[in-house]
Amino acid sequence: MITVKPFCALRPNDTLADKCAALPYDVMSSQEAREMVKGNPYSFLRIDRAEINLDPSVDIYSDEVYNTAKNILNKFEDEGVYINDTKKKYYFYRQIMGEQSQTGIVGCASIDDYLENRIKKHEFTRADKEVDRIKHVDTCSAQTGPIFLAYKDSETLDKIIVEQTSKAPLYDFYAEDGVRHTVWITDSSEIDAQIESAFASLDALYIADGHHRCASAVKVGTKRRAENPNYTGNEEFNYFLSVIFPSSTLKILDYNRLLKDLNGYTVEELLTTLQNKVGKITEYKGEGQYRPESKHTVGIYADGKWYKLEFYKELCEAQKAVDRLDCAILQKNVLSAIFGIEDPRTDKRIDFAGGIRGLKYLEKRCQEDCKLAISMYPTSLNDLMAVADDGDVMPPKSTWFEPKLRSGLLIHKI
Repeated sequence: MITVKPFCALRPNDTLADKCAALPYDVMSSQEAREMVKGNPYSFLRIDRAEINLDPSVDIYSDEVYNTAKNILNKFEDEGVYINDTKKKYYFYRQIMGEQSQTGIVGCASIDDYLENRIKKHEFTRADKEVDRIKHVDTCSAQTGPIFLAYKDSETLDKIIVEQTSKAPLYDFYAEDGVRHTVWITDSSEIDAQIESAFASLDALYIADGHHRCASAVKVGTKRRAENPNYTGNEEFNYFLSVIFPSSTLKILDYNRLLKDLNGYTVEELLTTLQNKVGKITEYKGEGQYRPESKHTVGIYADGKWYKLEFYKELCEAQKAVDRLDCAILQKNVLSAIFGIEDPRTDKRIDFAGGIRGLKYLEKRCQEDCKLAISMYPTSLNDLMAVADDGDVMPPKSTWFEPKLRSGLLIHKI
């Protein structure tokens, strides 16, 4: 049984949604954030990356930064930049990027579902990365960035999404990157009850993106439980802001690899080694870059040429779902066995490029600071959920989701 509750959103007034909405805090540097807010006093980055309001010499993890975030959030609410809905409702959030369209239900998921693994993870989190968001959420008493969750398709929820999004939206705008963002609100308590009941019939939800934000929100919730030993479970800190999408509508982009050296091999020696140990190698004769068209196939780019590498069947028949992933097969049989890269999280000889950058970017990097690029076939949502169901975690840099959820459109005060 899954618990997802409606909530009273703090949200931009109708005229400022496009100016307030901002990319997640963790997809840019502090300096990039400073550049992005120029000319826009309402950007939510002024709250999510509050150090940009202060002198660059200020430690970005100092109490002054978190207090500044709290003060600006309160100021925006006092001045009417943000309004607070007075009735608990669900919301709907659609993103359209090119041909990709995805619509999720915005509500508050239960920290107990997370703690008891009904909200399934596929990634390890790092305590040092959680500390910043724990301080931010706790100081602001608000969850400012939604967690990106997925559910195995529900006819009831899918039908509600279609019906409710046929009506007039709260917001509808194009962001600076061309992505269209549209938000609706449920129009009756009957619909709210149907949504809550439909989620309760599910066995699990899956974190697609935002593991660190999710872990931080949960830790703030457990901290406040400890501070309030007579809590009832109905307090807002028992829940965290989420956008929950039907899994069939989501698309994972490729997450490609770049190697700084060939570990002593010539290109010819490397291709021979790959052919002998990993899979069938053929030179790509088509136009442009080679984009793998199926699982268990990767592209190799070196010395100005693209090659197709098809993993041998016996490498792809592991019992566990996580070991059948292309990125796991590549790590074990190529990156570790041939290049000596044991920990791709820390090894400086490897870099990664999300598929949003395109394959020309891989060629560009190989002309600048890398010797070889590997183009990957995207991991599927079914693979991700199978790994999570097994209680395993994905290898590093397995998934890249686009478009990114915008922060600052719907805020959950705790």
